[in-house]
Amino acid sequence: MVYIPVKRNSVFDDLIDDVFGTPGFTSGSSLMKTDIREKDGMYLLDIDLPGFRKEDIRISLYNGNLTVTAEHNKTEEEKSAEGRIIRQERYMGSCSRTWYVGDAIKDTDIKAGFKDGILTLEVPSEKKKEAEEKKFINIL
Repeated sequence: MVYIPVKRNSVFDDLIDDVFGTPGFTSGSSLMKTDIREKDGMYLLDIDLPGFRKEDIRISLYNGNLTVTAEHNKTEEEKSAEGRIIRQERYMGSCSRTWYVGDAIKDTDIKAGFKDGILTLEVPSEKKKEAEEKKFINIL
């Protein structure tokens, strides 16, 4: 690919820079990039969540589906010396991913940690579903 510099002098160029250069704005292909490894009977998931805080992240397990959701809201405000607002911006962003981990996995089987913008999950790779007690139905 060859890069050809283009002279930029349009008012719209600044607008595009403002929109695409905002914190939390990323293209869909770079949201929640995930590395999955298997080690000692566990799946280890490293999920990139730059710009998010631990409080912004929710992890749920329902019907064998493990879902990670991250949301954040941010407001920036600049005022002049007289106290008038010169610029005020709001950023809202959310992303979510779901993985099927199996019906036998319980929420207590999953361990989670968050450090330096990376969410780490440990999920058992194999767990046999507990055998249910055989129940009989009375005939009336």
